[in-house]
Amino acid sequence: MKTLIIAEAGVNHNGDMTLAKKLIAAAAEAGADLVKFQTFVASKIISKTAPKAEYQKGATDPNESQQDMVRKLELTRKQHFELIEECKCKGIGFFSTAFDLDSIDLLEAFGFDYVKVPSGELTNLPYLRHLTRHGKPVFLSTGMANLGEIEAAIEAIELAGTPREKITVLHCTTEYPTPMEDVNLSAMANIGSALRVAVGYSDHTPGIEIPIAAVALGATVIEKHFTLDRNLPGPDHRASLEPDELKAMVTGIRNIEQAMGDGIKRPSASELRNKPIARKSLVAATNIKAGEPFTAENLTAKRPGTGISPMKWDEVIGRVAPCDFGEDEMIRL
Repeated sequence: MKTLIIAEAGVNHNGDMTLAKKLIAAAAEAGADLVKFQTFVASKIISKTAPKAEYQKGATDPNESQQDMVRKLELTRKQHFELIEECKCKGIGFFSTAFDLDSIDLLEAFGFDYVKVPSGELTNLPYLRHLTRHGKPVFLSTGMANLGEIEAAIEAIELAGTPREKITVLHCTTEYPTPMEDVNLSAMANIGSALRVAVGYSDHTPGIEIPIAAVALGATVIEKHFTLDRNLPGPDHRASLEPDELKAMVTGIRNIEQAMGDGIKRPSASELRNKPIARKSLVAATNIKAGEPFTAENLTAKRPGTGISPMKWDEVIGRVAPCDFGEDEMIRL
């Protein structure tokens, strides 16, 4: 099954459309399925007195408020349309997360195939109802949540009109970057089995190994922040992949998909040619005369594996040699 890979540009465009288009090109070059932005009106999601997170303070102007920081990262309707057209030109799907009700309506007008619940809105009931009322497939991000909160959100989404089979729960840790000891990747599978939903992983760790591991553990969706340069100013750049790393992650995931196979243990086509080379046959450990019994002293197992299998050792011991055998000669009965 192919993993849906979402390259999260987020707000790493820094309000610059030229930079946003370069991010689209990088995501397409890396082989991602979708490039995702964020759609919001700062004054509708952040109060004037809301403080910045610690990771935001170190990466942005310490004298500006969280609302002022985010306001500079808003995208207009016209800019959305421009980015959608750019994605069509580059051969990659456009996607965005809406953070407020008006932004939900804006994105709905474009007719996207999916909707995304960001971690911060998982406990926002009016938001959940408005976003999921049309029954489109939902990606539900779960940073900062416990299992009970996730279950409550799923129930609200179902009541709003989206069935459980259309919900993919994304395990997530809301820290940028996420320390390895806080990933708790095993929780992803537990969410799936406990809540009977498809699962994926929204990653904020440094590097690419954790999302690749998530695919091996059953993730059907991977979301990962990326940037053109981690040294750019802005709240999310430092916890993002650069283009070469994003491409390596996509390649790694596609390799894991192939490697997972169908679960049936059998010799693969590529290894069958090595079977007679690597396995062993019964051969004479010393010179054996015709009529002499085969014993543990005059028999041994050596390569190649084109003769009698050593698994028949007990059947051969005690029988008499039908002819003379020289040392290392393959036994024939």
